[in-house]
Amino acid sequence: MSLALSTLLFEWRRYMAAVMALALSGLLVLAMTGVFIGIGKGFTAQIERSNADIMVLRPGATSLISGPSGVPRRFIPLVYNHAEVVEVQPLDGAGGSFQSVKDVDPTASQADRARQGAPRQQFVSARIIDTAPGSVTIPTDYSQALVDALRQPYTVAVDETALKTLGVKLGDKALYNGQTVTVIAVTRGYPNMMQPTIIMSRDTLRMLGQADTGPRVGPLMVKIKDPSRAAIVAAQLNAAGNGQWQAWTRQELADANAGAMFEEGILVIIIGGCVVLGTIIGVAITWQTLRGAIMANIKEFASLRALGVGMGSLRRIVMELSFWVGLVGVGAAIFLTWLVQMLAMANAVIIALPPSLLIVVGGGLVVIAMLSGLLSMGVLKNSQPADLLR
Repeated sequence: MSLALSTLLFEWRRYMAAVMALALSGLLVLAMTGVFIGIGKGFTAQIERSNADIMVLRPGATSLISGPSGVPRRFIPLVYNHAEVVEVQPLDGAGGSFQSVKDVDPTASQADRARQGAPRQQFVSARIIDTAPGSVTIPTDYSQALVDALRQPYTVAVDETALKTLGVKLGDKALYNGQTVTVIAVTRGYPNMMQPTIIMSRDTLRMLGQADTGPRVGPLMVKIKDPSRAAIVAAQLNAAGNGQWQAWTRQELADANAGAMFEEGILVIIIGGCVVLGTIIGVAITWQTLRGAIMANIKEFASLRALGVGMGSLRRIVMELSFWVGLVGVGAAIFLTWLVQMLAMANAVIIALPPSLLIVVGGGLVVIAMLSGLLSMGVLKNSQPADLLR
């Protein structure tokens, strides 16, 4: 075991402030970035968890978040021409006003409804599933009971995060664009952190008069025979489309959606501010902690110099010590972020932590620790062997 690692293990209390500074800096960046990525995943969760292996978007579309991505309806039979495609369904949806009303009577007059109580009105997004068994538009975590419930006319599902906002609970009736619907199910894991969303069947959307029957439809969700060949089939579809569409594998689109969140200027400013603040806090506290720890051990360093150890070796010891402090700080940051992630999940909030984010932030924390160690080297000048005689 090296001298630097032994020092950290046996005198860990002196370095705890530096470790916690790094951990809290990492937590700040990871949590903020993870929340914004989680918001994006909340928007696209129904697609990323669907049975679709490939998504077909308009050419030039970079994600489902940034701009329109629909295609002409005539593309559906063209995609079906591929021998490995077994199902193609357009992703349909709409939006409208949602009013929470207890036991709404659809035949009641406006005056009667007013006497029942003033409903709170919200604008909601409506998304659809096809209720046929194994449909490509059904998320993989939807139970058969949920699908069967949505098969009933004029029924909707609401995520638990939107219940309070919409003022409804399981079994309540409500007005969607003036027509009565019933909250037949409550979902979990599809957070509505910015705008409430309701889920209904394609048939219910058609009954409500909002089904897309025009020449253009939403992005196409494609299921193929062998999901492991998704990348190959997507490339073949792109070649066959001759630039008319852009086919993505589900994972490629998920990555593009996550990246699209950071194209928003305000998000970049917020995350950039967190990174700068975390770096300043991490460097300042880690530097001062390491400097104080070295000063506390200055006689030990002087003893090493008296034994013939050169200043270059002492500097390497300090840098190695900083490296180990950085690694411990990374571990503490990941652990604290995991605790926050579990707490957020218990409250139906997604904090997404892709491996690339952990690697980047972890590397940054190690760099901060090494920089702090570099700034602390000036203290070694005080390790004069003659001071041992005092």
